[in-house]
Amino acid sequence: MKAVSVVTIRKELKHKSNEELAELCLRLSRFKKENKELLTYLLFEADSEEGYIETVKAEIDEQFASMNTNSYFYIKKSVRKILRNTKKYIRYSLNKETEVELLLYFCKKLKAMSPPIHRNTTLTNLYDRNMEAITKKILSLHEDLQYDYNQLLSAL
Repeated sequence: MKAVSVVTIRKELKHKSNEELAELCLRLSRFKKENKELLTYLLFEADSEEGYIETVKAEIDEQFASMNTNSYFYIKKSVRKILRNTKKYIRYSLNKETEVELLLYFCKKLKAMSPPIHRNTTLTNLYDRNMEAITKKILSLHEDLQYDYNQLLSAL
Protein backbone atom coordinates (compact mmCIF):
# COMPACT_ATOMS: atom_id res chain seq x y z
CA MET A 1 0.00 0.00 0.00
CA LYS A 2 1.38 3.38 -1.01
CA ALA A 3 0.80 6.40 1.21
CA VAL A 4 -0.91 9.42 -0.31
CA SER A 5 0.35 13.00 -0.07
CA VAL A 6 -0.39 15.34 2.82
CA VAL A 7 -2.48 17.55 0.53
CA THR A 8 -4.76 14.62 -0.32
CA ILE A 9 -5.07 13.68 3.35
CA ARG A 10 -5.92 17.29 4.26
CA LYS A 11 -8.66 17.42 1.63
CA GLU A 12 -10.12 14.14 2.81
CA LEU A 13 -10.07 15.21 6.48
CA LYS A 14 -12.19 18.28 5.64
CA HIS A 15 -15.04 15.94 4.71
CA LYS A 16 -15.00 14.12 8.08
CA SER A 17 -17.13 15.01 11.11
CA ASN A 18 -15.69 15.84 14.54
CA GLU A 19 -16.52 12.39 15.88
CA GLU A 20 -14.82 10.70 12.92
CA LEU A 21 -11.72 12.90 13.39
CA ALA A 22 -11.52 12.03 17.08
CA GLU A 23 -11.84 8.34 16.25
CA LEU A 24 -9.07 8.61 13.63
CA CYS A 25 -6.77 10.33 16.14
CA LEU A 26 -7.38 7.66 18.77
CA ARG A 27 -6.78 4.91 16.25
CA LEU A 28 -3.58 6.59 15.10
CA SER A 29 -2.34 6.88 18.68
CA ARG A 30 -2.47 3.09 19.09
CA PHE A 31 0.18 2.36 16.51
CA LYS A 32 3.32 4.25 17.45
CA LYS A 33 4.67 5.69 20.64
CA GLU A 34 5.70 8.88 18.77
CA ASN A 35 2.11 9.44 17.59
CA LYS A 36 0.87 9.17 21.17
CA GLU A 37 3.61 11.51 22.42
CA LEU A 38 2.81 14.07 19.73
CA LEU A 39 -0.91 13.95 20.58
CA THR A 40 -0.02 14.37 24.27
CA TYR A 41 2.06 17.44 23.45
CA LEU A 42 -0.61 18.96 21.21
CA LEU A 43 -3.46 18.36 23.65
CA PHE A 44 -1.85 19.03 27.03
CA GLU A 45 1.48 20.84 26.71
CA ALA A 46 1.29 23.08 23.63
CA ASP A 47 -0.42 25.82 25.66
CA SER A 48 2.46 26.08 28.14
CA GLU A 49 5.75 26.00 26.22
CA GLU A 50 7.75 26.89 29.36
CA GLY A 51 6.31 23.93 31.23
CA TYR A 52 7.10 21.67 28.28
CA ILE A 53 10.71 22.88 28.21
CA GLU A 54 11.07 22.23 31.94
CA THR A 55 9.61 18.74 31.54
CA VAL A 56 12.06 17.88 28.77
CA LYS A 57 14.97 19.35 30.76
CA ALA A 58 14.02 17.16 33.71
CA GLU A 59 13.99 14.12 31.44
CA ILE A 60 17.43 15.07 30.05
CA ASP A 61 18.73 15.38 33.63
CA GLU A 62 17.32 11.97 34.46
CA GLN A 63 18.90 10.37 31.39
CA PHE A 64 22.31 11.91 32.11
CA ALA A 65 22.09 10.75 35.74
CA SER A 66 21.30 7.16 34.77
CA MET A 67 24.06 6.98 32.15
CA ASN A 68 26.60 4.15 32.33
CA THR A 69 29.99 5.89 32.65
CA ASN A 70 32.16 2.77 32.86
CA SER A 71 33.64 3.33 29.41
CA TYR A 72 33.44 5.89 26.63
CA PHE A 73 31.70 3.31 24.43
CA TYR A 74 28.67 3.28 26.73
CA ILE A 75 28.84 7.03 27.22
CA LYS A 76 28.73 7.62 23.44
CA LYS A 77 25.72 5.30 23.05
CA SER A 78 23.88 7.03 25.88
CA VAL A 79 24.68 10.54 24.68
CA ARG A 80 23.47 9.73 21.17
CA LYS A 81 20.24 8.33 22.61
CA ILE A 82 19.69 11.44 24.74
CA LEU A 83 20.32 13.68 21.72
CA ARG A 84 17.94 11.62 19.58
CA ASN A 85 15.20 11.96 22.23
CA THR A 86 15.86 15.67 22.60
CA LYS A 87 15.54 16.23 18.86
CA LYS A 88 12.32 14.21 18.86
CA TYR A 89 10.86 16.54 21.50
CA ILE A 90 12.05 19.53 19.49
CA ARG A 91 10.19 18.20 16.43
CA TYR A 92 6.98 18.04 18.45
CA SER A 93 7.21 21.71 19.38
CA LEU A 94 8.29 23.27 16.04
CA ASN A 95 9.27 26.37 18.04
CA LYS A 96 12.73 27.84 17.32
CA GLU A 97 13.16 29.19 20.86
CA THR A 98 12.36 25.79 22.32
CA GLU A 99 14.86 24.18 19.96
CA VAL A 100 17.67 26.55 20.93
CA GLU A 101 16.82 26.29 24.63
CA LEU A 102 16.85 22.48 24.66
CA LEU A 103 20.00 22.12 22.55
CA LEU A 104 21.81 24.64 24.76
CA TYR A 105 20.75 22.67 27.82
CA PHE A 106 21.90 19.41 26.24
CA CYS A 107 25.32 20.91 25.42
CA LYS A 108 25.61 22.35 28.93
CA LYS A 109 24.93 18.94 30.48
CA LEU A 110 27.30 17.24 28.03
CA LYS A 111 30.12 19.64 28.83
CA ALA A 112 29.64 19.31 32.59
CA MET A 113 29.57 15.53 32.40
CA SER A 114 32.09 13.39 34.25
CA PRO A 115 34.34 11.89 32.85
CA PRO A 116 35.10 14.89 30.64
CA ILE A 117 34.21 14.74 26.96
CA HIS A 118 37.46 16.33 25.76
CA ARG A 119 39.19 12.97 26.23
CA ASN A 120 37.05 11.42 23.49
CA THR A 121 37.10 12.67 19.90
CA THR A 122 33.61 11.45 19.02
CA LEU A 123 31.98 13.22 21.97
CA THR A 124 33.96 16.39 21.30
CA ASN A 125 32.86 16.37 17.65
CA LEU A 126 29.24 15.78 18.66
CA TYR A 127 29.44 18.74 21.05
CA ASP A 128 31.03 20.97 18.39
CA ARG A 129 28.43 20.04 15.76
CA ASN A 130 25.61 20.88 18.13
CA MET A 131 27.22 24.19 19.06
CA GLU A 132 27.43 25.09 15.35
CA ALA A 133 23.80 24.08 14.86
CA ILE A 134 22.74 26.26 17.80
CA THR A 135 24.66 29.21 16.33
CA LYS A 136 22.81 28.81 13.02
CA LYS A 137 19.44 28.50 14.76
CA ILE A 138 20.06 31.62 16.84
CA LEU A 139 20.48 33.69 13.67
CA SER A 140 16.86 32.97 12.68
CA LEU A 141 15.46 34.37 15.97
CA HIS A 142 14.46 37.91 16.97
CA GLU A 143 17.34 40.31 17.77
CA ASP A 144 16.60 40.44 21.51
CA LEU A 145 16.48 36.66 21.72
CA GLN A 146 19.65 36.43 19.63
CA TYR A 147 21.48 38.58 22.19
CA ASP A 148 20.19 36.53 25.15
CA TYR A 149 21.02 33.18 23.56
CA ASN A 150 24.42 34.36 22.36
CA GLN A 151 25.20 35.29 25.97
CA LEU A 152 24.28 31.76 27.06
CA LEU A 153 26.24 30.30 24.15
CA SER A 154 29.37 32.26 25.01
CA ALA A 155 29.10 31.07 28.62
CA LEU A 156 29.48 27.50 27.33
